[in-house]
Amino acid sequence: METKNKMVKTPEQLLNIMKAAAIGDMCFTHILGFIRVGMTEIQVSDEIERVLRLLGAEGLSFPTICVSGERTNLPHGEPTDKLIEDGDLVTLDFGAVYNGWCGDMTRTIAMGHVTEEQKKVYNIVLAAQLAGIDACKAGEKCFDVDKASRDIIEKAGYGEYFPHGTGHGVGTEVHELPFLNRESKEILEENMPVTIEPGIYIPENFGVRIEDLAIVTSFGIINTVKSAKDLIIL
Repeated sequence: METKNKMVKTPEQLLNIMKAAAIGDMCFTHILGFIRVGMTEIQVSDEIERVLRLLGAEGLSFPTICVSGERTNLPHGEPTDKLIEDGDLVTLDFGAVYNGWCGDMTRTIAMGHVTEEQKKVYNIVLAAQLAGIDACKAGEKCFDVDKASRDIIEKAGYGEYFPHGTGHGVGTEVHELPFLNRESKEILEENMPVTIEPGIYIPENFGVRIEDLAIVTSFGIINTVKSAKDLIIL
């Protein structure tokens, strides 16, 4: 059943999206115990996709992203045979499809240890992501949610390294209206599922992105993604 406004989902549709997100959370927990220095990005992405299906996904929201080291500066990088090394950041972006509805989440983790710069950038992105979540509720402009995240990154001096919008709608397609960016004209309404996913990507160095999938309400959001967001060092 479609709603009059396709951006607003029915309770049944939202439940399917929440189940897709729960599969993603369980998969991420598994990957934290699986990933090791010396594995390739492709080995990890293949395991993510295997486990998503094992947990009940009927398909993938999009081809899984696993990038490591300098390659984390590619917002939509494809996994390769690059070996994951000690000191690498690793960005994992993936989603399950459940009953035709998409999940979407991103976490950036660290292998072995982090530099002060990596920790600093991670915490800036986390602050930006939390600011976007705080700004996200029914009646707010999508532009203003993007601005809440973007202002944190710009004030920290990394504005030029945040090239994409803060988020997008999710449904039977992983990228739907509304879009949360500097050109957006949409107003958030109750029962819109949207992502909040700011990032910083420093050329020839590294990148960080953190993404949750949120259901908009009159009082804020219901976050469908429960995985930890504090920096995880394995």
